[in-house]
Amino acid sequence: MEPSVVNPALLIIDMQQGMNQPTLGRRNNLGAEVQMQHLLNAWRHAGRPIVHIRHISRTHGSVFWPGQPGCEFQPALSPLPHEHVVEKNVPDAFAATGLERWLHTRAIRQLVIVGVITNNSVESTARSAGNLGFDVSVVADACYTFDQPDLSGRLWPAEDVHALSLSNLAMDYAKVVETEEILAQFTAG
Repeated sequence: MEPSVVNPALLIIDMQQGMNQPTLGRRNNLGAEVQMQHLLNAWRHAGRPIVHIRHISRTHGSVFWPGQPGCEFQPALSPLPHEHVVEKNVPDAFAATGLERWLHTRAIRQLVIVGVITNNSVESTARSAGNLGFDVSVVADACYTFDQPDLSGRLWPAEDVHALSLSNLAMDYAKVVETEEILAQFTAG
């Protein structure tokens, strides 16, 4: 995050109660929510724009099906009434949601992305943001994922899936940073 940029938006992706379902498997970054809370508090204190992104599934029976408790935001990361909420039906928060227009209307060119799942909605959204010309930072310790099987059936640990996803993003789409680096910008400027 460049100190001269005064209005970066914090995008919090899919921090819904359904992400706590044991059926999703083992995850990495058990402290990710605490890091997200630190960032959310800093953004709120500074009066910077915050976007809460919620996944609404098109698959009947999903924990993210409309009206299910899994769709609700986790209490510690719930939006305040004045904070923007985007609902999406696919991993990419820019796909058919109006998010790009909302950001452009407010002259927001810089995004700080946190949330879940690193190799799904976080990566998809960050790739689109980078392709659309936004200056994107993904906060590694404020994202997490789950163990993931590959097509041959090998189960990859969440730590490896997370690391590879962030490496993919760092090649062309985003800067990969830690919470501490972002919070330092609040005290520097």
